[in-house]
Amino acid sequence: MNLHEIVSPEFLKDKTIKELYELAAEIRAFLLENIAKTGGHLSSNLGVVELTIALHYVFNSPTDRIIFDVGHQSYVHKILTGRAKDFDKLRKFNGLSGYQKREESIHDAWEAGHSSTAIAAVAGFEFAKAVNKSKEKNIAVVGDGSLNSGLSFEALNYLGHQKDMSPIIIINDNEMSISKNVGRLSRLLNKTRSNKFYNYATKSHHKLPKFIYQWKVRIANMIRGFANNLTIFDEFGFSYYGPIDGHDIKNLIKFLKLIKNKNRPVVLHVVTKKGKGYLPAENDVNGIWHGVGPFVVETGEFINDNKENVMSWSNIISEYLIRYAANEPNLRIVIPAMITGSGLIKFEEIYPDKIIDVGICESFSVCFSSALALNGLKIFLPIYSSFLQRAYDQVVHDLTRMNAKIVIGIDRAGIVGSDGETHQGIYDIAFLKHIPNLEIVQPANAIEAESLLNYAFNTAKKTVAIRYSRNSSEKYLGQECEVIKSPSWVKFERNSTKTLIAYGDNFTRLKEYVEQEDLAINLVNARFIKPLDEKLLDELLKNNDELYVLEDVTKISGLGSSILEYMSEINIFKPLTIFGLPDEFIPQGTQEELYAKYHMDSITITKIILNQE
Repeated sequence: MNLHEIVSPEFLKDKTIKELYELAAEIRAFLLENIAKTGGHLSSNLGVVELTIALHYVFNSPTDRIIFDVGHQSYVHKILTGRAKDFDKLRKFNGLSGYQKREESIHDAWEAGHSSTAIAAVAGFEFAKAVNKSKEKNIAVVGDGSLNSGLSFEALNYLGHQKDMSPIIIINDNEMSISKNVGRLSRLLNKTRSNKFYNYATKSHHKLPKFIYQWKVRIANMIRGFANNLTIFDEFGFSYYGPIDGHDIKNLIKFLKLIKNKNRPVVLHVVTKKGKGYLPAENDVNGIWHGVGPFVVETGEFINDNKENVMSWSNIISEYLIRYAANEPNLRIVIPAMITGSGLIKFEEIYPDKIIDVGICESFSVCFSSALALNGLKIFLPIYSSFLQRAYDQVVHDLTRMNAKIVIGIDRAGIVGSDGETHQGIYDIAFLKHIPNLEIVQPANAIEAESLLNYAFNTAKKTVAIRYSRNSSEKYLGQECEVIKSPSWVKFERNSTKTLIAYGDNFTRLKEYVEQEDLAINLVNARFIKPLDEKLLDELLKNNDELYVLEDVTKISGLGSSILEYMSEINIFKPLTIFGLPDEFIPQGTQEELYAKYHMDSITITKIILNQE
């Protein structure tokens, strides 16, 4: 069928099982064709094709609410709810979101770009359902990796013994989140999957008479109990069914109809293959095909325009850590399930005993790191800027309050692009800069990164958070780097009375543009965002320079506001123009598109500074 003509999932109700399998094949081909052009989350969506079809076949969206944990596994849901025609603009500026988006469709009841929120959301929907005396079903589709999170456990704990509620939790178990799952829960799920008694019971319909097959769920659970294979979900108070094959549409429909009629909390454990139908993605154990850029479908080759001697910031930081670890036996990297995304595959290969993956548990990772540091270990903790939000209390209460010293790598700082508003790294300066015993730095290039990391590990007495973006920079090729002994900025004089203060990638791009266009604008590299270089700042405030600050975060509570606070403190006041993002959530789009939209592009900024606009 023409997927572009789909308006709502109602069309599925009249399809035969054979037609549903044909639809699944068409959707997989569509996903491959489109994601190969736009980039996006490939493996997770290929893995849930049959499951999503079966969900919409059995349930009645939007009356029944299907909530996808994280949301990046909702592409098939988007197709079945009438959005296939928009996939050429998937994750593009003014285009289709890569996640569920409430304003996009009445079929999107919840939206999330971070994991482990779906069960908690369903708990809220179930409570409201009781208050409203309504009859809809609320379904959470949760990846097994997301169950590691404390938020998922808190929601399970609440729901399991709410006998007046009937939430449906679908465990989409593919043995991976982004990279390989870790921890005791993952092992428990493996044990459940591999139990021979239970597998025999759930697969016995080919051997048992039909009347017994109708009772196979009860028989399976009885055998499971005798085999002492009760699950954590049974202990929480849920009725547990599974594991079943997540690519068997007929069996999925049978089980979904069964649990739809249950009037108590239910878990259905579905086993899927991440990347199903595309061998490079199926065989991926490192998460390379989780979120991808454009690629050639036939060969699996990624399309990129990487320049020579240029490397992603994540890999620049990783290369430093490899060099540092060679001479530092006490170094440990603690990472919450992002070894691939943070460019640490090579580090793990060389130093497998120096990297600790704690799963999707950002709060735990900070608290754990603090305890390690208090026991003499040197800790590097890389977390995406938008994920660090989830550990704010631990940074305050369990890390800095005790003045434990670690180095936090704030990856994906600033505008991230196609992942959109749930992933924009534009709040970390605001929620970190007011915390005592913590410094914030950001390098403008790889050589400066070497200097700042050396400072963070070897000189600083406090926790240092080093910010770096999703962009790339020229590699560090062993050049001599500056020894930074204390927080400092660097000024570049260009014979002007106008001075622009910036940091990180924004400093680099403005410096390149100013030099290329030979503009009369002084530049200051504010590589220490906290603390300020008060000596240089005093000099700037006491001369006649016009001052401008360029942020890569919101104007509220960025570097500019810190400078204004300092001006008030020393009772010196002069005009300060701040270029930054507005007080709103920033949608998906390239950095160039978003900087242009918010008047932060190099041309606009320099014209304003030079009074040409």
